[in-house]
Amino acid sequence: MNSLDREFQLAYQKISEQATDLPPDTMLSIYAYYKQATEGKNHVQFDSLPNDLRNAFKFNAWSQISHLTKEEAKQAYIDLAHSILSK
Repeated sequence: MNSLDREFQLAYQKISEQATDLPPDTMLSIYAYYKQATEGKNHVQFDSLPNDLRNAFKFNAWSQISHLTKEEAKQAYIDLAHSILSK
């Protein structure tokens, strides 16, 4: 495991343990960066998701960053986690 992967895992653990409620837009960014970092480009067809607003927002957030590589998404996740945890 390289240093980026270790730092990503540590950031994931710290965010998962975060007790404070985060704003919905921040939660969507965390979700999108995590999915892009772990799965890569979003190949899910929106039609195959349950038809609800929450899934629509999640799908949209992930699709908006689908141009990032897994490594770029990991770094963005780490940066966002640091900004959240430093508040």
